[in-house]
Amino acid sequence: MTNVLHFICNNFTKGHERSIKAKKNIGLSFIIKGASIAISLILVPLTINYINPYRYGIWLTLSSVVSWFSFFDIGLTNGLRNKLVQAKSEGDLKLAKIYISTTYSILALIFAGVWLILMITNHFLNWSQILKISPAMESEISFLAVIIFSYFCLQFVLRVITTLLIADQQPAKTSLLDLLGQILSLVLIFILVKTSEGSLIKLGIALCVSPLLVLIGANIYYFNGIFKKYRPSFSDVKFAYSNDLLKLGLSFFVIQIASIIQYESANIIISRNFGAAEVTSYNVVYKYFGVLHMVFMIFITPFWSASTEAFYKNDIAWIRNGIRKYNMLNVAMFLGGILMLLLSDRVYSIWLGKGKVDIDFSLSFFGFVFFSVGMFGSKYVNFLNGINALRLQFWSSIVSPFLYVGTVLVLIKYFHIGVYAVFVGAIIANINAYLIAPLQYYMIIIKGKKGIWIR
Repeated sequence: MTNVLHFICNNFTKGHERSIKAKKNIGLSFIIKGASIAISLILVPLTINYINPYRYGIWLTLSSVVSWFSFFDIGLTNGLRNKLVQAKSEGDLKLAKIYISTTYSILALIFAGVWLILMITNHFLNWSQILKISPAMESEISFLAVIIFSYFCLQFVLRVITTLLIADQQPAKTSLLDLLGQILSLVLIFILVKTSEGSLIKLGIALCVSPLLVLIGANIYYFNGIFKKYRPSFSDVKFAYSNDLLKLGLSFFVIQIASIIQYESANIIISRNFGAAEVTSYNVVYKYFGVLHMVFMIFITPFWSASTEAFYKNDIAWIRNGIRKYNMLNVAMFLGGILMLLLSDRVYSIWLGKGKVDIDFSLSFFGFVFFSVGMFGSKYVNFLNGINALRLQFWSSIVSPFLYVGTVLVLIKYFHIGVYAVFVGAIIANINAYLIAPLQYYMIIIKGKKGIWIR
């Protein structure tokens, strides 16, 4: 036992300062994410039992529709993340404060306008037709949309604080905020289950209010604590500096749009072609194998900002060593995924209840492949994002949504395959993960090339 503790202590306290900070965050994130995964898994059956699989599918689909509006972020937070690391590396705290204040202001103005437009538009939308549900649920769904609209707009402004934490290489604290929101949601839903009949409106309020309360508290806490020197103020709002953020942010903006279309449209496609209940089946598989992705992200999240710092300091050896370790982790995660696939039917029965949700093995198989491909590419994408080498990813993001939607619709309409078509389409369309990003990393780090590779 002493030897084990000695090994752990040495592993977390020796090495490059950048690596030590990353290791400590990874260790803390494991504890936090473990709790987060457990709560997430508990929430699914609890929520399904509260409102039934059909209504749960409606909730998921409507949430996906509304999340499309996240593109109004126009990549600002990712632009802020990289600009903050650069400003801090140069010791320019005043510039960092300007970037933070300006980002808060721009996002507040954008999402205030978006919220107003959505509130007006909502009165004219026929949700029963859009989601292919009973007209009797129209008023209920319309009010639920107002709740979700408001939540999305507020949280995009409030979540700037998480960008600061990640840029400061403290992703574990971001995970902690998410965990606190989940705990509060779990408590509220548990109370609803015990005290009321199933209601989409009450569910929406419980799931939306909880994270907002946590984010409000986090902004107050951190800007009066460790980020007091960065606390935003009206005097530091300099819209002239928005060009620096937007120039970088617009590339992230296009990439975000591609991601939204590629992944969030899945629920809509499934609902319209297979029914709302199948949305639940797809999301159960997504959450199940998404555990793999969540675990991998614990390791990969510190790499973005750390590789930004390493690259600007020309510490190429540190970057190559990091990628080598992530490749080893990929192999371990792949083997763990195979085990999860083999046990999937049994896990679904224990997790959700026997016969509660019918899930075909092919849906589980392609869900596993989809997340495996994503994990393989994510280490290269994180590195390239960190050094602002976005041009190739930008152009692949222009193509991938069309390739994704086209592939999925052809597979469903002409080949008549099931719900797993959305996973197959996503795998085929994700050319950046399995081809472009690895090649770009190789050309920049191994071959030392610049030109189109570094832009």
